[in-house]
Amino acid sequence: MHTTIRATAAGIALGTALIAANAAAQGFDWRKHQGEQITFLANNNPVANALIKHKDDFEKLTGIKLKVDAYQEQQMRQRLVTSMNARSGEVDVFMSLPSREGLQFARAGWYADLTPYVQGAAAPDYNFKDFSPGLVKDATVDGKVLGVPLNLEGPVLYYRTDVFKRCGVSLPGDLKNLPDVAARLKSCEPELTPFVSRGQKPALPFTYSVFLHNMGAQYMKDGKSTLCSPQGLAAMRLYAGLLKDYGPPGVVNYSFYQISSLYKAGRAVMAFESSNELSTLMQGGARESDTGVAVLPGGAGGSHPTMIGWTMAISAYSKNKDAAWYFLQWASSPAMQKQLALQGIAPPRVSAFQDADFKAWAAQKPVREQWVAALDQISRTGTAEVGYPIVANPASREFVGQAVNEVMLGSKPAEQACAEAEKSLDALIAKE
Repeated sequence: MHTTIRATAAGIALGTALIAANAAAQGFDWRKHQGEQITFLANNNPVANALIKHKDDFEKLTGIKLKVDAYQEQQMRQRLVTSMNARSGEVDVFMSLPSREGLQFARAGWYADLTPYVQGAAAPDYNFKDFSPGLVKDATVDGKVLGVPLNLEGPVLYYRTDVFKRCGVSLPGDLKNLPDVAARLKSCEPELTPFVSRGQKPALPFTYSVFLHNMGAQYMKDGKSTLCSPQGLAAMRLYAGLLKDYGPPGVVNYSFYQISSLYKAGRAVMAFESSNELSTLMQGGARESDTGVAVLPGGAGGSHPTMIGWTMAISAYSKNKDAAWYFLQWASSPAMQKQLALQGIAPPRVSAFQDADFKAWAAQKPVREQWVAALDQISRTGTAEVGYPIVANPASREFVGQAVNEVMLGSKPAEQACAEAEKSLDALIAKE
């Protein structure tokens, strides 16, 4: 393990050196803003954590001082909203999910327009066209590029191959049969949690959306919410029932932190969580030899995995936009993206996925090969619709999460919980 860490660190250092050498050879000055300082508001997730580990490399390359403020996801957003509402320049760079807050932040004027930077102020080897077109489209509003992709991710099913074999079960071919598999696992290994996924209200739609779409439902149609269609109610009962009957105690408070901890410790058999969590789940090596990775089985509506990606954006109120752009370039450069891919961060660049070193890394372990195959399927067939495709997307997620929670806790039947949520959701849509 220590050898791997040293090798990865050496690779990052080499990548940074290559960035400087390639740019210098083509007349780009990475030291143009030396002596300046920028503040990066980071979400404490695997993508940001991987970058933050190598802030010294960025500072050495550019001479720019990087101040990092890292918070858990909800706290990060609260800090950002406070700063933006005050029109403060204290945050220069921040992480953003276009699928969640893209329209909301764009309409509020919080993003700086990156179009001039990507078109004419990048190092010659930066190659913005190398990014996934779908991720670039998600980060573009009204023709303006408002963020640079940092990763590609979507929920995948991590499962214990050894427990499946011991209990004589296989992954179902149809989503509706997943509870039957969970029931057999519970009977076979009663001390283990058969299935875990997100139960926390604002986080739940990320995983729940795959159930919704696979069951043949959608969030809205013709300007009205369709959460409570027959297919939507079937999805709600299925997801809530799995977590109620086969999930861990207190699952309504679970997001990726708790899910990863439970699975990594060997106390869950199936975990439906972000592909982003691979590196966390594999830390220490205990799960590397007994984990399989798959896209969630399709349902009555087919297979519609979720595909999103974090971006790095520059605050519209930053007083150091040019220096901040250098940090975005470094973090999303071909060399850095290649190195981060070797740490289990799915790259948004096509070239990184095709790189020989990345293919060799994936081929070293079956779990990595399956992870790459799942990401390939997600990238080809996925949808970025998580919650309602409206400006008030974050608020819509709360209502969806609330309804599913009520069914999960048994406080309301699905019809009542969904109808009450839909009334609020239609009110949100009407305000658009």
